[in-house]
Amino acid sequence: MNTLQYQTATPESVWAILQEVGRKQDENALQMKELQKMMGSWGNNFGKFAEEYFFNSFESGQKNFFGENFDEIEKNIKGFKKGFKDEYDILLINGKSIGIVEVKFRSNENDVPKVLRKAETFRANFPEYKKHQIYLGLATMSFYPELEQECINEGIAVIKQVGDNVVINDKHLKVF
Repeated sequence: MNTLQYQTATPESVWAILQEVGRKQDENALQMKELQKMMGSWGNNFGKFAEEYFFNSFESGQKNFFGENFDEIEKNIKGFKKGFKDEYDILLINGKSIGIVEVKFRSNENDVPKVLRKAETFRANFPEYKKHQIYLGLATMSFYPELEQECINEGIAVIKQVGDNVVINDKHLKVF
């Protein structure tokens, strides 16, 4: 016959167990913070890679865009007007038009409203361009059909990597 033996827990033994559990939770939280930091770093690196890839593509001759030839190209321009703070990944500029290209390594439908808002924030942040036509583009390393169609419906240029080339679909553009 098996008999079970029970030990009576003392307050000290329960306290020791709780302290050990708390220490393990603290260790796990620290490890999670380190993992989140590392993952965020990777995500930033992918984003920087995409920005450089598309910027270099425009800079090395792809300045005919939105049916126009652009004289200047700038990257990572920040605007700071109250209520309109924004960053513009790539700006293409000529005497009458501005091309604003938002760059993502991997984009989704939630990015489309952000791209559309760029025209409004740009006009507020840079009033010296108030008479310029504004064109919008979304550049991403990975476009899927629903996102591409949403950009087309909204009048945003679709800019994507296909093999070693950058392909631009800007036939459906709107002036903003």
